[in-house]
Formats: sequence, C-alpha cells, structure tokens
Amino acid sequence: MTESKIIWGKDPDGKTIELFTIGNDHGIEVKISSYGATITSIKTPDSVGDFSEIALGFDSADAYFSEFYKANCPYFGCIAGRYANRIAKGKFQIDGKEYALAVNNGENALHGGIRGFDKHTWDGKLISENGNPGVELSYLSPHLEEGYPGNLLVKVTYLLNNNHELHIRYAAETDRATIINLTNHTYFNLTGCHDNIFSHKLTINSSKQIESNNLIPTGKLVDAGGTIFDFSKGKPIGQDIAELSDGYDTGFALETVNGKPVIAAILSEETTGRMVEVSTNQPAVHVYTGYYIPELKGHNDTAYGRYMGVAIETQHFPDSPNHSNFPSTLLQPGEKFESETIFRFGLL
Repeated sequence: MTESKIIWGKDPDGKTIELFTIGNDHGIEVKISSYGATITSIKTPDSVGDFSEIALGFDSADAYFSEFYKANCPYFGCIAGRYANRIAKGKFQIDGKEYALAVNNGENALHGGIRGFDKHTWDGKLISENGNPGVELSYLSPHLEEGYPGNLLVKVTYLLNNNHELHIRYAAETDRATIINLTNHTYFNLTGCHDNIFSHKLTINSSKQIESNNLIPTGKLVDAGGTIFDFSKGKPIGQDIAELSDGYDTGFALETVNGKPVIAAILSEETTGRMVEVSTNQPAVHVYTGYYIPELKGHNDTAYGRYMGVAIETQHFPDSPNHSNFPSTLLQPGEKFESETIFRFGLL
C-alpha cells in the first residue's frame, strides 16, 4: 500500500493545491486533487496485466482553470455540490421561505451553481484506516454561497483497499436548515481512453427511470423496461444511443435497505476485460454519457471529446426540494448527512 502528496500548483485565488496519490498492493493507483476534491486519475490493469488510465482528467492543475475547460465545464472527477444535478429555475423553499440560487444551466441550477464545490480548493490530508491508504478532504461552504442557506461543513474521504475497492464517504453538518446532494463526477473509459464508450456494457440494477422533461423531473417514476432506457439486463451503451439527440442523461431510482450500499451499476469493456462495479446507499444513480465533453487534450495528450467517458453518478433525485414525494434532501442543524459510494475495479 502506498500514499504520497505533492504541491500541484495554486488555484485562481492563490491557494496551494495538493495532489494525493494512493495505491494498493496490486498496483491500482488513484490520484486526488484538493481542488474540487477531484479524482484526477485511476489506473487499473486489463486482462493481460497492462495498466492504463481509465478516468478522464488532466496531468496538470492549470488545465482545470483554462478558459475553454471552464466555459464547457464537464466536471471531470470532481465532487459536485452543494446540490448535484439540477434544481428547476434555481428556486426552492424551506419552511415557506424561498431561496434563489445561482443559475448556470439555462434557467436551472446545476451542480452547485456558477462556483460550486468543484471550483474551490479543499483542505486535505493523507490518512490510513485499517492499513488502507486514504485522503480526507473538507470544505466549509458559507451561508448563502451560490444562494444556499447555512454554513455547511463538508467532509469527503477516499479509501483504497486490496479488494480493489475505492470507498468514497460523504459527511456534512449545517448550522441552519439547508439542502444537500453530493456526488463524484468521474468519467470512466475502460479502453484506456483510446476509444469512445459505445462498446462498454452497462448494467443498471433498476428499471425505475426518473421521468424528466428537459432534464427536470416530472415527479414520476416510470418503468424503463423494454425501452431504450432499459439497462436492467445489461447492454452496450452504443446500442440505442443514436435514438437520442444528445445521449443518455438519465436518472434511475434504487432500492436500498437500512442505509447499506447496494450494487447500483456495473460497467465493463470486453476488449480490455476491465470492469467497474458501483455500489451506493444513495437513492438514485444518474448516467451521463458525455455528449457535451469538449474536444480537448487530457492525460498524456489523449484526445477527449463527445462520448469519450461515462459518468455514473450516485446521488439523490434531481430537483428533490421541489417534489415532496421524492426522498428528502433537507438537512437540519444537529443532524449529520452521511453517504457512501464504492467503486470496485475488476476483470471480466
């Protein structure tokens, strides 16, 4: 097991950015930046033992600040918050009081607003738990940042073990009623980022699609069985994608029991033999196939662009504060928000 950190640069505010590296005894390596609590790199072996990059990201901190990247922000590997996904028209109420958020996705608020958690440098440190290397990152989001009420203290912990599991643990506390929805926005490409994701087989352990209109939930769950949104039995991502103008950007409801993680999705790629199993105790998983990934250069000058990665985002439902029938995202003072997601890397 290995762990290390280096100074990686400075953010636009002049704050020092650290890059943490954690590895297990089998050679799997994960790199995490304190800027955005971002997974910048994941290297895993293929079926013949060759290690390659399977996560979209950059080799330098400065690349995350480029004007082109920011203008097209695909949220490579970051923690999205204070509210991941969308809130309709950037408005919601708590106890009858309306809050207006920064809108950054048409008329809607997306992934925390104009400057969400992904665009701040967190406080980070290396940790060890039961001999497993990890990184603990924390950020204090002030009252009314991007319009959200409450001073919110957030902690995200990454832990890697010899079972090839990367555990992501989320915790948060507030000093006044607020809403919270956190996710990690890693894009996977199991070909080693050499080809698009159409050949990847995706299985989602749910056929309960969160119905939406222009990416905003209608408030209904619908049966995806037999439709192009049905991944319950597993199928190549590219099989039906041509029927959608901009690919999949779709949420599915999960059934968790007693807050314990369940397998939400399995992603695999036959030519390399790689797979990733995604487990979570969150109530939903959102699949985004990267239609709007801009054309730019990533790790080792690899060309990125449309459909070059798939994000499997474990989270609460989009726009939950505006749908009383959805699982609540309300966090009160004295309560603690906690959730966990596990990426397990393996071979077919």
